[in-house]
Amino acid sequence: MPTPADHQKRAMRAELRERRQNLTTNEREKATIGVTNNLVSLVTGLDARSISCYLSSPTEPDTRPFVNWALAQNIRVLFPVSREDGLLDWTVGTEGEEEQQGLFGMPEPVGDTLGPIAINDVDLIIVPAAAIGTDGTRLGWGRGYYDKTLGSMEKCPPVYAVVYDSEIHADIPRELHDQPVNGVVTPSRILDF
Repeated sequence: MPTPADHQKRAMRAELRERRQNLTTNEREKATIGVTNNLVSLVTGLDARSISCYLSSPTEPDTRPFVNWALAQNIRVLFPVSREDGLLDWTVGTEGEEEQQGLFGMPEPVGDTLGPIAINDVDLIIVPAAAIGTDGTRLGWGRGYYDKTLGSMEKCPPVYAVVYDSEIHADIPRELHDQPVNGVVTPSRILDF
């Protein structure tokens, strides 16, 4: 049975989805430059040699220029691949990545999968989000893949979400299963919690 938090989350997601769809091409391009620069700074500052990152959908801040930079720097990049059992599988990124639509229409790379535990070998996890709370609460898109993944890790490296500047909120509904993030990257800043 849906909880009051479920209803709040659904309403927030719908509003955030609409806002993202209404961004202009110019706003998206500016956001891409800022997000790329800040992700590069984050990875460089952490001296991360192996990361996980997702391929962004058309309405999300674009992660591809950052991924291209990481691959050019010989940083190992793992990409998530959705499975029907609710877990994420992982595949290693390569330059000129071929993409396909995953289970829920999200872009995913084509490649051999390594199994759900491959994520345990990364130095940094970069996750998508609809919004982030000022306390590190992550509002995802409602499927629970990242919450399950992060919640099952024995030793979790730093986890950073990527959102637009307007998607950091003081009050995000939180439920027991929701996994917080260590920080957030936006077009204008990196915020640590």
